[in-house]
Amino acid sequence: MSTQKTIKRTTSTQISARKNEQPIVALTSYHTHTAAIADPYVDFLLVGDSLGMVMNGFETTLPVTLDMMIAHGKAVFAGAKSALIVVDMPFGSYEESPQIAFRNAVRILKETECGAVKLEGGLHMAPTIKFLVERGVPVMGHVGLTPQAINTLGGFKTQGRTKDLWQPIIDDAVAVSEAGAFAVVLEAMAEPLAAKITKTIPVPTIGIGASNECDGQILVMEDMLGLSPRVPKFVKEFGKVGVAIESAIKAYSNDVKSRQFPSQDHTFALKDK
Repeated sequence: MSTQKTIKRTTSTQISARKNEQPIVALTSYHTHTAAIADPYVDFLLVGDSLGMVMNGFETTLPVTLDMMIAHGKAVFAGAKSALIVVDMPFGSYEESPQIAFRNAVRILKETECGAVKLEGGLHMAPTIKFLVERGVPVMGHVGLTPQAINTLGGFKTQGRTKDLWQPIIDDAVAVSEAGAFAVVLEAMAEPLAAKITKTIPVPTIGIGASNECDGQILVMEDMLGLSPRVPKFVKEFGKVGVAIESAIKAYSNDVKSRQFPSQDHTFALKDK
């Protein structure tokens, strides 16, 4: 008789149960080593399609492929041992039909071993979310500023600045929640609107530039570490890792140029037998 290992990782149902509880902590991650460092301190790690901009220098997330997401998803899963791993479905991998979305979501789950996928969109994507959830695919929603729709949104702009613009965004969040999403990311959203949505829907909201009124927060790790050359105004830099890396490389360069590297203690040599 076969036995199954007890799941020690945080699950999507556990995240969903955190509504109105202790705030949910999340970060993006694209590598094994950063996942391992962040793992003890976060509830979930998002392998975001922001890797296209952060890792590859793309201007938007649109060129990111399914293969890229899977490769980085595998790396993050290998590094994290307790956090839920959520992988973004990239642009073009889910919009055409629920069936195609299911096929690609299953590939992500199988090949990365992650615990959930995330996709962008509101009312128009609710049927797809419902289709996936009914077939065993945990889905995190994403409304407000949706970077994959940047060409139709006209840029990275705060959503819901005036109250007359709220209702469509509220409708999106409600539709995604009712379709079965276990949590919903609210991005670049005016605080009163984020607060309204958080109080309206029964699943946790995860804010990124949407105020502390949300049930949790997520940031791009490179932004909060000071590794990104340009960061959104709402991001607080919790570290100066970019400066530290530059300083270390500069010191290494100087050592090599002055023939001080490597030191005798660290020179590799075979011992005589």
